[in-house]
Amino acid sequence: MITIQFFARYRETLDSDGESLQWDASLVSVDDVRQRLLARGGVWEVLAEQNLMCARNQELCGLDEPVAEGDELAFFPTVTGG
Repeated sequence: MITIQFFARYRETLDSDGESLQWDASLVSVDDVRQRLLARGGVWEVLAEQNLMCARNQELCGLDEPVAEGDELAFFPTVTGG
């Protein structure tokens, strides 16, 4: 199982703060997980943004980061401030 959390605008758009996804060998990277979610269509298209940020086990990572059974992933939009 992979735990997925959504933050900020993604949580609002998806009306969910997270979910669990059954892990399988086709989920090699964070992007594979994202693509699985994007395949749902509709509001899930928000995860197609170019500037999406992600974390694996509470550490920032790229979409090419490997995933494994038991990982916790997070998706969130970039944050700007001043």
